[in-house]
Amino acid sequence: MLDKIKNLKEEIATLHAKNAEQVEILRIKYLSKKGLIPALFNDFRNVAPELKREIGVAINELKEYATETINNLRESFRNNDSGLSDIDLTRSASPCDLGTRHPLSLVREEIIDIFRRLGFTVAEGPEIEDDWHVFSSLNFADDHPARDMQDTFFINRHPDVLLRTHTSSVQSRVMEKTQPPIRIICPGRVYRNEAISARAHCFFHQVEALYIDKNVSFADLKQTLMYFAKEMFDADTQIRLRPSYFPFTEPSAEMDISCNICGGKGCGFCKHTGWVEILGCGMVDPNVLEACGIDSKIYSGFALGMGIERIANLKYRVNDLRLFSENDVRFLDEFVAAH
Repeated sequence: MLDKIKNLKEEIATLHAKNAEQVEILRIKYLSKKGLIPALFNDFRNVAPELKREIGVAINELKEYATETINNLRESFRNNDSGLSDIDLTRSASPCDLGTRHPLSLVREEIIDIFRRLGFTVAEGPEIEDDWHVFSSLNFADDHPARDMQDTFFINRHPDVLLRTHTSSVQSRVMEKTQPPIRIICPGRVYRNEAISARAHCFFHQVEALYIDKNVSFADLKQTLMYFAKEMFDADTQIRLRPSYFPFTEPSAEMDISCNICGGKGCGFCKHTGWVEILGCGMVDPNVLEACGIDSKIYSGFALGMGIERIANLKYRVNDLRLFSENDVRFLDEFVAAH
């Protein structure tokens, strides 16, 4: 019996395992109810009385030695850097790449942030609108070309329900419900019945701004535009205003900035003029103020509007508008560093 105990102890001293599963197999072999060491306790009943003390002590020491050896093996795999500790249990089962923010979202938030520094707040409105808020309240004549089916998407051919063609409809809604001072910026998607190409799309995104208060002048508008251009592009950016016409502003102007690609020297992007047009603006027409319930003899204001795609083109030099809506992951991944 003592020889059997000695042989088992020598066998246990040489135990080794490659992983935790093999350690469990060794535990079952030596220490489980049907294992080799519990079997010794069953044979202990047949030992001569004079040897019971000696053999009993030997069996208990063997059990303690086997338990300690197997526990040490199990612990070695828990602490082994090349074992299970390599696994990050918080990681997803398969690689999952993080998405990126859309370039139009990046530009939209940057524009909003610039105007927020000037005290403007964000206002939003419905994309499905009525004729009054899109056209009539903004001084569009009844026979204005913008009302034609060639330019506007009407809902179920109804002449009074349509997809908004500009976010100026948000301005008219705010003016109807709010008395000056009003200082808002209106970002959103707009729709026009145009052929889709590299330079045009049937839907795009605008940001328009409106400021109405006492004694607002064209000088305030010009200063706001200058601040925006320098913050959006760079401190060396220059602006110029060209006379234009919009039904809802008088006087009206279109604003150009010095080409940020060639620095105003002339290149293919600016058609060798050194200038690039980015937005329209002007003083709010008194007829618009009166139509929305604001006394034009007391208050004046300015409005401006720009296409977000246009600003994104200048900022990121994207020449095809269709790329912004085709959801090509290869294109979107180029803007990871822009976050």
